[in-house]
Amino acid sequence: MTLDIYKTDGNTSGDKIELTDDIFGIEPNDHAIYLSVKAFLAHQRQGTSKAKERSEVRGGGRKPFRQKGRGGARAGTSRSPLWVGGGTIFGPRPRTYRQNLPKKVKRLGRKSAFSYKVKDEQLMVVEDFSFENPKTKEFTNILDALNATGKRVLLLTGKNDNVVYKSGRNITKVKVLEAAKASTYDILNNQVLIMQKSAVDVINKSFAESGEASK
Repeated sequence: MTLDIYKTDGNTSGDKIELTDDIFGIEPNDHAIYLSVKAFLAHQRQGTSKAKERSEVRGGGRKPFRQKGRGGARAGTSRSPLWVGGGTIFGPRPRTYRQNLPKKVKRLGRKSAFSYKVKDEQLMVVEDFSFENPKTKEFTNILDALNATGKRVLLLTGKNDNVVYKSGRNITKVKVLEAAKASTYDILNNQVLIMQKSAVDVINKSFAESGEASK
């Protein structure tokens, strides 16, 4: 499978790039995508919410009233969960929400996401570019040329390019990521996936090293 390579002015460069069918052209596995996205979103949770139980609420050490003779139910503390101001029964406790996925499922999820993008014609490959200094205006001009302005855009770079990242981080709906760090959720959560040529090489190489590209 081949795709045209675009220049930053929006025109094709005349060159084409080969996309590995075992990565960009598989039959997408929806369940692998579901598991990958579910795990990713779970990992974003802090897991720090906490409610105090009856033993942790301040006060309540003294018996609020005598045991007998009042005609009401007995009570040993004013911090019982039955009382206003008392502790919480089975309240949230600090915990981790991390979910462990097999590596093969993670890779299958990413390959399925890339394949969906190609299938839906939402993937573009552009020549590698950078700027001398962070320039939001120049980044916006590139999006205009690629007809991606106003859309949710993910740009995958071949390496960690801090200048390109800073140029795009102030534009709404635009996210810049190093290709090796893109998750299944990142790949799918956009309307246009723009990959630098070197990013395609990184993806091809990463799956080839894992032995997954030929499976």
